[in-house]
Amino acid sequence: MRITTQDEFADYEVVETLGIVKGNTIRARHIGKDILAGLRQIVGGEITEYTKMLAESREQSIDRMLEEAAALGADGIVCLRFTTAAVMQGTAELLAYGTAVKLRPREPRSG
Repeated sequence: MRITTQDEFADYEVVETLGIVKGNTIRARHIGKDILAGLRQIVGGEITEYTKMLAESREQSIDRMLEEAAALGADGIVCLRFTTAAVMQGTAELLAYGTAVKLRPREPRSG
């Protein structure tokens, strides 16, 4: 399945819009990781524990969005976006959403 953050694909045209698709996950911080992250704030550098957690959250959200798009029979998703929101102290939601579409290859341009 093709995914883009743009509203169209260069090589495909949108022939049908199937609707909004989304996938989300809510993750909680781990006290052990918070301690390590606190130490890194003192000495500086990347907080790899949170980097890994956010990367996993993005992948899981995208996977869930793709499942929803596949269930609709989509060929692609346009206008992919991410958003986050705090749910409660120490937890956050990561939401991926876009528009599921049916695609057709564009005709080669003459000239």
